[in-house]
This record gives sequence, C-alpha cells and structure tokens, in this order.
Amino acid sequence: MRTAYSVETVRAAERELMARLPEGALMQRAAAGLAAACADLLGRVYGRRVVLLVGSGDNGGDALFAGARLARRGAGVTAVLLAPERAHGGGLAALRRAGGRTVAPGGAEELIERADLLLDGIVGIGGKGGLRPDAARLAEVAERSRAAVVAVDLPSGVDADTGEVRGAAVRADLTVTFGTHKPGLLIDPAREYAGSVRLVDIGLALPDEAELEALQHADVRRLLPVPTGESDKYRRGVVGIAAGSARYPGAAVLAVYGALRGGAGAVRYVGPAGDAVIARFPETLVSDRGPEHAGRVQAWVVGPGAGDDASAVGEVLASDVPVLIDADGLRLADRDAVRARTAPTLMTPHAGEAAALLGVPREEVEGARLASARELAGRYGATVLLKGSTTLVADADGGAVRVNPTGTAWLATAGSGDVLSGLAGSLLASGLSALDAGSVGAYLHGLAGRFAADGAPVGAHDVAEAVPAAWRDVTEA
Repeated sequence: MRTAYSVETVRAAERELMARLPEGALMQRAAAGLAAACADLLGRVYGRRVVLLVGSGDNGGDALFAGARLARRGAGVTAVLLAPERAHGGGLAALRRAGGRTVAPGGAEELIERADLLLDGIVGIGGKGGLRPDAARLAEVAERSRAAVVAVDLPSGVDADTGEVRGAAVRADLTVTFGTHKPGLLIDPAREYAGSVRLVDIGLALPDEAELEALQHADVRRLLPVPTGESDKYRRGVVGIAAGSARYPGAAVLAVYGALRGGAGAVRYVGPAGDAVIARFPETLVSDRGPEHAGRVQAWVVGPGAGDDASAVGEVLASDVPVLIDADGLRLADRDAVRARTAPTLMTPHAGEAAALLGVPREEVEGARLASARELAGRYGATVLLKGSTTLVADADGGAVRVNPTGTAWLATAGSGDVLSGLAGSLLASGLSALDAGSVGAYLHGLAGRFAADGAPVGAHDVAEAVPAAWRDVTEA
C-alpha cells in the first residue's frame, strides 16, 4: 500500500533522524537521490545545461547539493537565487567548488529558455498560500521552456497537506520526493502539477497510520471476495438495486450491470425500470413491490436515476443492512436519517453533488477535495466516496483517507457512476466494509475504464463489461 504523511509528521520524523546522524547527512542523502533521478532523466549528464531555481531553506539546499553533484559530472549548472542572503550556505559553497555559478532572478529568463533541465527548489513542503511574484514569474517562464522540470520534494506553489493550489505553481515533469509521499502529490489539483513521482528513501521512521493510503494490486487482491465450494448465491451476498425511473431507465440497467460484475451471488432490482432490466439481464430478480417487500438483501444501492422517488430512499435508509447512496438519492436522503443508521452507509457524490450537500460552490470542493470529503463524512456520519479526477474515500470514523490510483479521463462519461455504484454495492453485499467496498470498487472501476478505453472514447456499458478483466488482472498479478 502506498502511503502519504502530513508535513507535521514528516518534520517530526526528520528531526528524530537528524538527531542520530552527523550534521548534514540527511540532506546529502536527499541530494544524492535527487541528482541520480536528474541524471536518469537527462540520460547523458556531461555537457547538459542545468538551471536550479533556488529559494531559501533546506529545499533550496537540496537543489544546490544535487546541482553540485551534476556539475562534478560535467553539467553546466547555474543557480538562480531568489533570496541570495538566505540561500543555504553549505549547498552554495558546494556548487561553487564544483564549478557552478549563480545569477539573480532578473537574468534568468534566457538561461531557463536554453536549459535542458530545470530543478525547482523554490519552496519546500512548508510552503503555503502560493508563490511570491518573483517566483511566480520564474514558474511561468519554466512552463514555457522546453526543459525537463524536476521538483524537489513537491512542486513549488502547491500545498503539501491538502493538494490545493492557490495561484501560480511550478508544473513538473518529475517530482522527486523524500522519505514518503505527501498528500498533495496524490490529490488533484496539485497532483496534476507533480508529473511522475519518484520516492527516495532517506530512512524516516513513520507511524503506522498515514494521512492518505492508496491501494495497490496486492491490497485489492486480499480484499476481493472469493467463493468457496460451500458457497451458494445467498451465501455470496444479495445486493438490492433501487434505481431508475421512467425518465432514466438506463441508470437502473447500468447499476445492475455493475452489481452483476461485483462478486455478489444475486441482484434484486426494485423500481419502474424492471422491463428494461430483465430484458438486458434475465438473471436479475425483479420486484415492483418496493424495497421493504423485495426480499432479503445483504446491501442496498439507492438513487441512480431515481428522479424524485423519495419513498424508496426512505425505505432503504430504514433498513438494517449496509446502504450505498448515489445520484438522486443523495439529494433525497434526509441527513438525520442517515446519521441515525446503525448499519454502514456509503455515499458516492461527484463534486457538484458534494457541493450541494455542503452548501458551497462546486469550485470549492474541486479545489479542496480532501477537506471536502472529510467534512461530508463528518456531517453525515457516513463513509464518503468523492468521485472525480482524484477519487477519495473518507471513513466516517476518521483515520487515513483512501485515494484511488486507477482511472482514466475517459471515465467522465454518462452512466459511469451508475456502474460504480452497482459494483461497490455488490462488494458491500459480499461483506466488505464501506471503506473497503468503496476503495476496491473505485480501484476496479478505474482499471476497467483503462482497459475499456485503451486511449479512445468509451461508454459506461463498456466499463462494466471490462470489470472481469480488471478483476483477473488484480488476482493474477
């Protein structure tokens, strides 16, 4: 499992380690890993033009020491000092001994335009509130240049803890981060600025509970339900789908499709789209008597394409089994009824739906995804899967937030969320917790989206069709 830790936790671990190491040893470890990553990116170091964008403090020191290592291998290295009087003294001396030179920001534009590689050491993980004017101007010049841009620990101008970007920020092709991932490297909008991320181990001792977790294939494989010789369709779990309307019958069909691919033994459908569902999936158990009289289920999915049918939402929320609420169900669900539930609840809003529930503009949710997911989970006492360019799963009880590492932009298509709801609901019925069902569902859904799209437009039904391939990819890895 990939993990990310807050700035406060990283700083504490660094202080503990530095107390046991010779002075400067930790920075040398970071600089060595940084220089190696830059060399790998350049391919050939000798004769290459490298420009360091250097702020004050240890982040700039890492850049200077790495620049010195590249200079000793024959690169032409120039450091642009944004605060010469506060530049790291040891790093500056090392660069000059290796043959590097320094310039003021005013003479940097031409150097940046001719560089083969730019090393962003302007602001470290403690930076808040965007870049100052001189640094912002350099970030803009760097974005226009043809040079490869490497960020030291994280791109300058992004918030390490939240993934927020307030104003100008450096856009990197590669970020070399030290000790552990920082949340901002895994969460949009900051993730878009990080490019590829390379982790350099510098020996930090970190606590067991992280700020963020990202499942990998092995984690998902361990969580997936596997039938045994004694399993029957009921022991494997039955998921109920209360979805669709006369206007949106397709939402019901797609939610059922996702549920049939999710590992449960049977799918019960309740709603006005029964004819459409049974025509497409004759194995579905269809009822028109409402959720209360549909028969036994181990979990419910309610809301996709439901229109204004608040009665079905109310009946499902009154049940004593896990419930997934999506789409129209989010608008129709009474918050007090959700909070009063004793069985797990999983809510799956996109940014617009989350904004409506929180009473804030959509832009606020998109700019502060981590805070928004946590806030919504706290308000409703539910696990929240916040869909989007970075899908996050926040548990009602706090703890590490899960960030989904799979997916493709082609998943932004009508009905894709309905498939995810059915898939995650099926995993709930199979016995997974709300956190695990949401995380595993998002992982398989994102992987299926990649397989289905393969670089081209894709429909929601194609994503559902590709779920078995994603499942096999995880289990056979």
